[in-house]
Amino acid sequence: MYKVAVFVGSLRRESINLQFAKALAKLGASKFTFHFVELGDVPLYNEDLWVDPPASVLRLKQDIADADAVLFVTPEYNRSIPAVIKNVVDWGTRPHGQNSWSGKPASIVGASPGNVGTAVAQAQLRSILVPLGLLLLGRPEVYFTMKPDLIDENHDIIPDSTRKFLQGYLDKFESWIAKVA
Repeated sequence: MYKVAVFVGSLRRESINLQFAKALAKLGASKFTFHFVELGDVPLYNEDLWVDPPASVLRLKQDIADADAVLFVTPEYNRSIPAVIKNVVDWGTRPHGQNSWSGKPASIVGASPGNVGTAVAQAQLRSILVPLGLLLLGRPEVYFTMKPDLIDENHDIIPDSTRKFLQGYLDKFESWIAKVA
């Protein structure tokens, strides 16, 4: 069983991306242990803070180190990634020479109420993560259009076709981790 550090790019309690991540965690419980990394207490990146690093930053770097793989679940804000995602990516690359992301198998997914999903944000995040040494799963791409009847209050994915698609995605993610880890 692989331990996956999950980075949800929305801090909102009722975030659809958090709901989506929880549904993936439930669906993949036989293959993965999903650890939802706390992002809300991580300060904005400031190189000066490395003199006495905040406990939240040290915890973040440890969460990355302890994981077999990472999963980014990103919303799309104004055709871009949310600041919280960019912030933790930056913290994870520092201090210089201590890039916590390098060599980690990773995947990006996202949910949106719109038909385009989070395609632009995911493309932008991919362009940031690849040079940092994350080993990104290329396919299948998951641009999840969140509709009220897809995930219930228990985080179960309702339609069989959606559940099968997402199970296929999780199977590919598991194979990817086994291949590159």
